[in-house]
This record gives sequence, C-alpha cells and structure tokens, in this order.
Amino acid sequence: MFEACIIGAGPCGLAVSVELKRRGIPHVVIEKSCIVSTIYRFPTQMVFNSTPERLEIGDIPFYTERAKPTRMEALTYYRTVVRRLELPVRQYEEVTAVEWDDRNGGFRVHSRTLSGRTLETEARAVVVATGYFDHPNMLGVPGENLPHVTHYYRDAHPYYGQRVVIIGGTNSAAEAAIDLHRVGASVTLVHRGPAMSDKIKPWVKPDIQSLLDKRAIDFHFRSRVTEICADHVRVETPEGPLDIPCDHVLALTGYHPDTSFLEKLGVQIDLETGTPAHDETTYETNVPGIYVAGVVVSGFDANRIFIENGRLQAPRIADAIASRMAARVG
Repeated sequence: MFEACIIGAGPCGLAVSVELKRRGIPHVVIEKSCIVSTIYRFPTQMVFNSTPERLEIGDIPFYTERAKPTRMEALTYYRTVVRRLELPVRQYEEVTAVEWDDRNGGFRVHSRTLSGRTLETEARAVVVATGYFDHPNMLGVPGENLPHVTHYYRDAHPYYGQRVVIIGGTNSAAEAAIDLHRVGASVTLVHRGPAMSDKIKPWVKPDIQSLLDKRAIDFHFRSRVTEICADHVRVETPEGPLDIPCDHVLALTGYHPDTSFLEKLGVQIDLETGTPAHDETTYETNVPGIYVAGVVVSGFDANRIFIENGRLQAPRIADAIASRMAARVG
C-alpha cells in the first residue's frame, strides 16, 4: 500500500513526486507513455517562452545554451531529474480505472502495460496529473477524421512540396506556418479571429507577420472551416464560402483536459468552466484522497496553468498527503 499514486509523469506530476520523496512518503508515478510525453510531442525545433529557472523542479538547476530552453534541452533536464532523484516512475503503463476499496481503506488503481499485462496498485491517495495534450479541441465538422487531418505538428519535412491548410491563430499555428513555408510547402492559414493571437512568442511574431504582409502565405481571418474533403477544405469567409485545395490539414486549435476520467472518480466538474471541484490550498477534490495537479486544475482554460505555475502546486499537495498520513499514524 503506497501513500500516494500519481497518475501522469509530466513536469507537474514529477514535481509532486519530488516533494513526496523529500518528505519520505512512499509513492509511485504511473505514466501511460514516456516521461514528459507532452514535451516529447512538441515540434522538434520548439523553443520555450519561459526562462529555464521557471521550469525547474527539485532544486536541480536547468542549464541551457541560450536564454530560452529548447524542447531537446527540456527532455534532457527532466530525464536528469528523474534519474538523479531516483523518482519511482513506471512508464508505458496506462491507468484504466480507480476505485475505492473499503477493506483496505485505500484506492485500487488498475493499469495495463504495453504488453497487455494488467496490474493493480494500492494507494491511500491518488494525484491526477494527466495534462491535456491527448485531447485536442475538435472542430466538429465533417471530414475531421480523414487520414490527412491531424491535430499535432512535429516537423516540417514531411510537408515539402505539399499544399497545407493550417487552422488556428496561436503560437503553434504561427510556428508551423513559418516552418512549412521555409521547407517549400504551400501554406494557407485559416483563423476565426481578426488577426493572429497577441500572445504569440516575441521572436515568432515578426516572422509570421512578415509572411502575412508579403503574402508569402495565404490567409483567411474571421473565417471558419465548415467541411474537410479529400482534396480541399471548405471555408466560410467574410466574402462568402471558399474551397481551398490541400493535401494536408493541420487543425492546431488547442487541447483540453480529460474531465470524463475525473467524473468517473466521482469528482464534480463545473459544467461551464470544466474545473474540477477542489480545495485551493491543498488541491484535494470533493472526493477525499483524490487530488488534482497541473493543467487539469484549469478546466477548459488550458492556458491558465503552465509548467511555471503548475509545479508550485506540488508542495501543497505533498503537505496535505503528509498530514493525512500523520493523522492516520498518530
């Protein structure tokens, strides 16, 4: 019986593990993919908007070559943290269910490994730090599930010489448009807003604006995709409907946490905000012994919590679990 089981080995889940280990609290971290899998799935050339010290956990310095860390540097850093602190992470093991066991006075966590082996882990508390990157915001239009449509962008090379429609107007859309143009793709941006987001990274904004000003890429603002077909995208523009020929569609419209998993645990979800019911000081939900950490706390507003502030929840969660343990033992 562990004192805690953390579901998710992203930076915030790892930060909770660090704090539990500091307090000598037996725990385990279960991750369905690799550690910090969201960062792994970021574009290969991505540069963070944060400075390295704001991504640090466990008081282990994060050294970078430049002022802003790259995706590769972040992957190296978090591997170093897990290795150096010997955090108890079990990778490639997906949690399938969590249930309360009256006989043992704790939770029974059911999981399955890549090879199909089923496991059960007992823990007195469960910390849900599952992030959001597995659940893209769907467009809800016909053709969205066609094979040439994706909600993720990794690298520009596969799109050389291709006609690509990018849907979105935030950092991910801007960076993808710049990369694809540089490798020789024909790019069209479609965004429902009047312009690109004002939150685009400072070093990205001049490049994307230059491409727009020079008409080096096509773009349609105040527009929305109404249908995706095999060889074109149907768009409703201010001037009327338009069919845009394309070979690939990158629907970079953001992501959201999996609230359905929390609901199965009995956690109350605000229908309007998607925010799980929780104590702001301990991050314990309305279900005693179930905690939330990281971006899952923010509900539908996934931009409210990042690594920078999500990692700061960890000491409070660890203190709350330590108090529960002390009260039981005492």
